[in-house]
Amino acid sequence: MQNLKRITVSISDMKITNDQDALLITHSLGSCIGLLAYDTKIKLGGLLHFQLPDSANHGARAKENPFMFADTGIPLMLEKMYAKGADRNRMKFGIFGGASMLDDEQLFKIGVKNARASKKILWQHAITVDCEDIGGNSSRTVSLEIGTGKIGLRKDGKLFDC
Repeated sequence: MQNLKRITVSISDMKITNDQDALLITHSLGSCIGLLAYDTKIKLGGLLHFQLPDSANHGARAKENPFMFADTGIPLMLEKMYAKGADRNRMKFGIFGGASMLDDEQLFKIGVKNARASKKILWQHAITVDCEDIGGNSSRTVSLEIGTGKIGLRKDGKLFDC
């Protein structure tokens, strides 16, 4: 992992690559969701870091940055991966984040809404999740090694494999 090229995915961003020497990584997932997708045959990986579940009532923002929202970001990520040869039947998926991070989280429940939206959209695309770590109140860092398909999860100072 130390010799891999790090491709950092920021908030409201998405990256895909088939560079087998690359590591897709996103940091500080709180109520946001990090969705990882990986085609095991062609070694194509994608990572989406979105903030909000639904683009409704966010017209201009959603057009400017569809990766900010689950309902626009997830389908767009899948579309871009399929365009590069990915096949849903060969892919594994991971979903991370959706935590309750703020005092007002009990009022807005953004983390819960993000997790629910993710699962609903994936279900609508007939996609099952292979690895997940959602909810709670801890931030997470997740990564995907493109050459191996290994998913890494760092939470509460500990590293977990998926």
